[in-house]
Amino acid sequence: MQAIVLGSAAGGGVPQWNCRCPVCSLAWGGDPRVTPRTQSSLAVSGDGIHWMLLNASPDLRAQIAATRALHPRLGERHSPISAVVVTNGDVDHITGLLTLRESQPFALFGTAETLGMVNGNPVFGVVNEALVPRKTVALGETFSPVPGLALEMFSVPGKVPLWQEDENLVIGAETGGTVGVTVTAGDRRLVYIPGCAAITDTVRARITGADLLFFDGTLYRDDEMMLAGTGVKTGARMGHLSMSGADGTIALLADIPAARRVFIHINNTNPALIEDSPERLAVEAAGWIVARDGMEFAL
Repeated sequence: MQAIVLGSAAGGGVPQWNCRCPVCSLAWGGDPRVTPRTQSSLAVSGDGIHWMLLNASPDLRAQIAATRALHPRLGERHSPISAVVVTNGDVDHITGLLTLRESQPFALFGTAETLGMVNGNPVFGVVNEALVPRKTVALGETFSPVPGLALEMFSVPGKVPLWQEDENLVIGAETGGTVGVTVTAGDRRLVYIPGCAAITDTVRARITGADLLFFDGTLYRDDEMMLAGTGVKTGARMGHLSMSGADGTIALLADIPAARRVFIHINNTNPALIEDSPERLAVEAAGWIVARDGMEFAL
């Protein structure tokens, strides 16, 4: 199995187009300690020929251009992208589908909840269903979107996308609206959880023994956006765990065996994006990798 990080940032990327928080200010100034990042997505293959995307970010065209494995190679029209698997209906995870509208066959997989959001928005009609079948996957169902890989979706605590929030908002519900994905090739297992509001026994069980884990790294501390003056919401209110603290991901998963642990979906305010910062050093000392675009992993 091969995995390529197409994008490692949360919504808005790094630097965010309208932001001068401490991290973005360094990025705008060209400081080499902050590597620019696009919005989160993975490309995974079992044979190096057929690739699937785990989420389709708004930055997808640039991500494809930067990733040789995804360049067209055969005939007049071709793409190695055979499938897209979406984990929720967030703007930064589904709007890249609009980039894939040029009459190119591939299959789109998601839960009934997520595909319902796609089907309910007429703008996605430009992705021709005659060429791009939309395949509903049940939680716990094993499916194979590309040769050599077996996938399974499982619910994780989360919430509806921002654009669907209303007065009935529930944070931390476990439904098909926010899922993680297990990708298996032989005896190797990758686990992808780009958004998670809490560590449950189910989440712990899914992670245990993974050869490669990609996990929600949105914020370093719960109130960092408020401290940076860039927002009024905590990470918990947005449905995301923080890296640090007694109730943070690093502490809660410290006893869970996983060969390689990678934080992905990292917000532009997160000081762990600064390579020599105390926060980055603490993350790395705990055995975690801070994802950057273009990282490649082989299992």
